[in-house]
Amino acid sequence: MAKIVNEPSRTFGEYLLLPNLTTKDCIVENVDLSTPICRYKKGEEPELKLNIPFSSAVMQSVSDNNMAISLAKNGGISFIYCSQSIESEAEMIRKVKKYKAGFVISDSNLTPDNTLQDVLELKEKTGHSTMAITEDGSSDGKLLGIVTSRDYRITRDSLDKKVKEFMTPGESLIVGHEGITLSEANDIIWQHKLNSLPIIDDNFNLVYMVFRKDYSEDKDNPRSLLDKQKRYIVGAGINSRDYKERVPALVEAGADILCIDSSEGFSEWQSDTIKWIKGKYGDKVKVGAGNVVEKDGFNYLADSGADFIKIGIGGGSICITREQKGIGRGQASAVLDVAKARDEYYEKNGIYVPICSDGGIVLDYHITLALAMGADFVMLGRYFAGFDESPTAKIKYGNGYVKEYWGEGSNRARNWARYDLGGKAGLQFEEGVDSYVPYAGKLDDGLGSTLHKIKSTMCNCGAKSIKQLQQDGRLVVVSSTSLTEGGAHDVILKNQ
Repeated sequence: MAKIVNEPSRTFGEYLLLPNLTTKDCIVENVDLSTPICRYKKGEEPELKLNIPFSSAVMQSVSDNNMAISLAKNGGISFIYCSQSIESEAEMIRKVKKYKAGFVISDSNLTPDNTLQDVLELKEKTGHSTMAITEDGSSDGKLLGIVTSRDYRITRDSLDKKVKEFMTPGESLIVGHEGITLSEANDIIWQHKLNSLPIIDDNFNLVYMVFRKDYSEDKDNPRSLLDKQKRYIVGAGINSRDYKERVPALVEAGADILCIDSSEGFSEWQSDTIKWIKGKYGDKVKVGAGNVVEKDGFNYLADSGADFIKIGIGGGSICITREQKGIGRGQASAVLDVAKARDEYYEKNGIYVPICSDGGIVLDYHITLALAMGADFVMLGRYFAGFDESPTAKIKYGNGYVKEYWGEGSNRARNWARYDLGGKAGLQFEEGVDSYVPYAGKLDDGLGSTLHKIKSTMCNCGAKSIKQLQQDGRLVVVSSTSLTEGGAHDVILKNQ
């Protein structure tokens, strides 16, 4: 018969933290959330650290170049999704590495032959009223004009009216030239009373856009995650099938760290992928692996050379792996077990391999619990999907707004490389669903609130760092009755 692990499979919602003494110097401002993201030897420092313990999931509906830029500004990292062509993923990486604070790569672009209907549809999709009109409709094509909401009137203009009939033509535009500083660009904006300034190269190809509204937001964020060239750090998802073609393209594009995207990582496929990358690039290219839920899986991937290891099978809000296949583990139990294995591996081999909790996060405090249980950082999908910066559409739903969110194992994504087990069968059934999540506004605002909660809780636990939280934190299992007691109860809420 199969071996039985008698411990219950527990989730984050079954635990609470007990408070420790809060000393006078243990205040939110003094809490350090930096954390390693790649393996390092005892007595050494990791080559790559996060300034906040956050990463965005390797998902079509979560992590593109826009999310990567926004999260890096705040000190975290995005792993751009790999369920797209190699060329497309590499281009997203390049856009992140090319980005400069205040200089925006245009995401609203049309050709002169597009129509007013196309303008309105693009505005609805992106939320941006300023559109660059280029020769080929790309973000770096020859600039032929600009369209803003002042250039047309919906009540009078025909929807099939060509863009070239109402755009401000290129020869009438005030532009900046590549190499201009942000300060110089803003001087031009204010001098000419502009809302935006296109930045072009010597061939009049569009390079960036600078917007008046962004000026006050372009001050350096002390948490920004930057490489040695002061460029934003970005991760890239890969699979265990086309890695020999995909990895070189992503590395050439500038990816700082890779992550094998798979629903179950305890496999020879992943070991082969890691060993090939390390054999070709050595320690110059960092690669994470997973997902696992217990020590054997961790040890296997650690021995294979993984730089970090992801934990979690079936715990995501749109994941139905457990329902479909009956495989997985409660996320809290998985993190506790793998964290113990990570510490034992460190003591035995003198190598620290960071672990990432991926899935099972429902409430903000679950992040703090995951860190206390031993996770070095977390990976979030649903959390980031609701922000403006995610790549999905914002949709009116009832009395509010939602954003689309779908799993990589859903019929919509059809990311076969994440779920197949070899052979030619491919994806035969769904392991994820297609859904909506509540619209959450700007990432800066939502993430700022979450970080404050985490730091405040850590202060209650007497911890000024993640390591201290892991060493001194105290956890208690709660009963079903105590879960009810933990929220508002026995009152009539005014807003209901």
